[in-house]
Amino acid sequence: MTECAFFRANMETKVNKSDAKSLARDPRQTHEELLQLVGFHVGGEEFGIDILRVQEIIRAQQLTRVPNSPECMEGVMNLRGKIIPVIALRKRFGLEETPPDKQNRIVVVEIQGAVLGFIVDAVSEVLRIPADTVEPPPRLGLVEREYVSGVGKLGDRLLILLDADRLMSGSAEGTMGTAVAQA
Repeated sequence: MTECAFFRANMETKVNKSDAKSLARDPRQTHEELLQLVGFHVGGEEFGIDILRVQEIIRAQQLTRVPNSPECMEGVMNLRGKIIPVIALRKRFGLEETPPDKQNRIVVVEIQGAVLGFIVDAVSEVLRIPADTVEPPPRLGLVEREYVSGVGKLGDRLLILLDADRLMSGSAEGTMGTAVAQA
């Protein structure tokens, strides 16, 4: 069983990210509604992305660089005959690069009708968190919350929920949307 099949097999409740935003603002919602997220680490922080966006999780592999591609685009890979652009989330977030290790994974997601991969430091687990524990991103300025749809509380830890659509359409990498659309 692939890692993706494991994640999908454990999926019980479906709540999309727009529901998460409205639930974060409306405390009257019930505690029974759960968000299903794939948790992963980038640069010492824990992030989550809607499990319905994730197609599969694979081990990091050799990528082919594409000339004149955006800086955060690490390259492309052949995934069962389909060419998939791969984005280094460390670069996208402006974090220091680290040498690849055995924990690195590529999270294959569908965003705006295109399939692409995100290189992450490690994938942790499938998370089920009550939707009412998610709060809107802090108002620290546009840059800090540009890709964040909310912050979830997991006991004493915080989980940064990514907005995949905004992650790929940010102004810092204006050509990224074009690169993904062409792939």
